[in-house]
Amino acid sequence: MTPVRKRGKNLGVIELIAIAVGGMVGGGIFSILGISASMIGYLTPLAIIIGGFIAMLAAYAYVKLGVFYKDEGATYSFVKRTFPHKHIAAASIGWYVIFGYISTLSLYAYTFSSYAISSTDFADNEWVRKAVAWSIIALFTIINLWSVKGMGRIEDIMVYTKLVILFIVSVLLMQHGRTSFGRFMDLMAKDAEHAKILHILIVASITFVAYEGFQLVINAVNEMTNPEKNIPRAIYGAIVLVITIYVVLALGALFAVPIENLIRDKEYALAAGASEAIGQLGKFLVIFSALLATSSAISGTVFGSSRQMAVIAEDNLMPKYLAKRTSKNIPANALITMALLASTLILVGGLRLILEFGSITFLIISLLMSVTNYTIRNKTKSSALISIMSITGLSLGAVFILYYEFTHKRDQMYFIIIIYILLTIGAYWYAKHKEKTEQNKH
Repeated sequence: MTPVRKRGKNLGVIELIAIAVGGMVGGGIFSILGISASMIGYLTPLAIIIGGFIAMLAAYAYVKLGVFYKDEGATYSFVKRTFPHKHIAAASIGWYVIFGYISTLSLYAYTFSSYAISSTDFADNEWVRKAVAWSIIALFTIINLWSVKGMGRIEDIMVYTKLVILFIVSVLLMQHGRTSFGRFMDLMAKDAEHAKILHILIVASITFVAYEGFQLVINAVNEMTNPEKNIPRAIYGAIVLVITIYVVLALGALFAVPIENLIRDKEYALAAGASEAIGQLGKFLVIFSALLATSSAISGTVFGSSRQMAVIAEDNLMPKYLAKRTSKNIPANALITMALLASTLILVGGLRLILEFGSITFLIISLLMSVTNYTIRNKTKSSALISIMSITGLSLGAVFILYYEFTHKRDQMYFIIIIYILLTIGAYWYAKHKEKTEQNKH
């Protein structure tokens, strides 16, 4: 058994929900609206709800394993402790998950900078955009190095403020948009007649990506009070909250913004639609909420992923220096390394390409967590039926999103395969080195 480290219990359910919501609502939903609108039009809210249901199925395994193991290594530690002699499997999953977090962290920062300079003379200046992205990563790295409690309070303010603003903007868009409720229902019924179920399920699988982040709660297990109750409360509560805000946001966008604009303008379509429907104040509120959304996602991702990286390093499956912690038990080297790697990705570019890797990784890893939980379902006191539903739902989701990637972005699929090969080589090397070290001890 891995010893439980003594830490200050600074995070309650409110902070934990904020970490989960912060990790989920990070800007991806703005882009997903355009993809969804192009494929299924006014049925977008339905796909979002189905995606949320898949996220709930994925969360079941994380909750059960998180309560059973109470290990801040989360995904990596669940595999390591369930299959203690399979170092290569644990190392590979650990490397995949960490790089997935790095890619999403890069995208959050890049999206933040795009919104931050969108109304300035530097809106099209790529280097200014990158500089702002680097600065926001540095800021939240410093905040996380400073204090867990301070991070939790700042996360609370950002997350709950952005949710209120997004809700208000969405309601105003529905009230002042060019589409009435009756007209919207007619358009939805018309799309339902022509839409293919396959397309709805593909969009639901893509939308599932926008729920990435709830598992960050488990990375805070050593800083939380009452994990048996607060892990399920925080994760399930956060997903319900996010489903609600996504549906309301989608309705607001569809009421106020023409479908062709959503497809063309992607994440900026909502800001443009808000400006047209409710004036400059609406545009400002959308931009401000987007900045809060990406900021809280950066903070939550840096917090959770750095702890998981430190745990992997403690097990000698990543460079040992990443395991070092401060007197406050904050994984300083892992935090700084995450920030540097994410900043490097921003420098190199191609962030949307990298994001596809993070998206596919999250879905496949969630599937593997469901299989892991099913393997020890008697120990975690899990329902066999729900576990099988999770495995089935996530398997179908993986098939649908891979089908979409292969038919729409085949070049990206090849690039993703190359990344997987490189990460697998790194994980394999560290796993073999660990095995040799253990053999030499015996």
